[in-house]
Amino acid sequence: MTDEQLDTKYTEQLTGKTARLVELLAPFEAPEPAVFSSSPEHYRMRAEFRVWHEGDDLFHIMFDQTTKQKYRVDHLPAASTTINQAMTALIDKVRATPTLRRKLFQIDYLSGLSNELVISLLYHTQLDEDWETAARELKHYLSTNFSVNIIGRARKQKIVIDQDFIIEKLPVNNRTYVFKHTENSFTQPNAEVNCKMIEWALSVCGDKSADLLELYCGAGNFSLPLAQKFRRVIGTEIAKPSVAAAQYSIERNEIDNVKIVRLSAEEFVTAMQGHREFSRLNGIDLNSYNFSTVLVDPPRAGLDPESTTMIQAYDEIVYISCNPDTLAENLKQLNQTHYIEACALFDQFPFTHHIEVGIKLKKRG
Repeated sequence: MTDEQLDTKYTEQLTGKTARLVELLAPFEAPEPAVFSSSPEHYRMRAEFRVWHEGDDLFHIMFDQTTKQKYRVDHLPAASTTINQAMTALIDKVRATPTLRRKLFQIDYLSGLSNELVISLLYHTQLDEDWETAARELKHYLSTNFSVNIIGRARKQKIVIDQDFIIEKLPVNNRTYVFKHTENSFTQPNAEVNCKMIEWALSVCGDKSADLLELYCGAGNFSLPLAQKFRRVIGTEIAKPSVAAAQYSIERNEIDNVKIVRLSAEEFVTAMQGHREFSRLNGIDLNSYNFSTVLVDPPRAGLDPESTTMIQAYDEIVYISCNPDTLAENLKQLNQTHYIEACALFDQFPFTHHIEVGIKLKKRG
């Protein structure tokens, strides 16, 4: 396929996604969505492959979602350039090293716009000192061309050589934010579109005299950049590695008005209602906060009923959704108290049916 044909195909699929979103939001009288496109190739910062052993050969494979049949993958156009370059170098070395290839069944790659790389090798056998020695040699070999670290995983076992994270650098409105992205933790897969998501969120909200509450804040992807638009920010996240990564990034970016607490959205609701006290909120006086805006970025299941009711108390709601169908379900309730002031489509996953959506809601009256 030529570049022109690829661009035409991409434009057609994005037009289809836009029409689908407009139809889905029509019952809520949403304005026309702003549409943020992706590069049609090399947009994914993460990739996972199964490994196929065939005699002396060894290669990455994936499975066709329709036929479920495996197919060999030597290059993946959707994956970042860094991942594609590392795939060939890695598999050649592993293929020639019995200690590394024995019982290897999966390889995961995590990269970033910073071009740093973490490669995880997953095994059906326990890893020993010989494996660690070979893995260090693999890292040394790859480090000629890549800023890379290696992780070995087996049942109840994880060996890290030498760190399990990358330091990502995201350009947002002419400022570069530094983030710690940890292996096996959630990060936005399409870094360039993620920057557009953050910039859109910055453009639709902000009140320097008030505070921001963010539920499902992850590693602080929105919390840290949005701190410049609010007096103070509290982000909640249940995953320990993500909370630790957010704390690291707060320090690296020298931001002093953000607190990240390890609570689920449901737990924070009970804390705000005064129904339960949490030691993880020690030192944080929730009564001193004036939350004018709440940002939510829930999983595909959307918001639970209690959280949906809770956020209706806020003047502004910014809802980032990876599943427009559950978003529409939540909007049936939110639309009773709020109207959609702005919306956006972020094409995180070109050539798939997936749609990432941003909604800004304003309280009626």
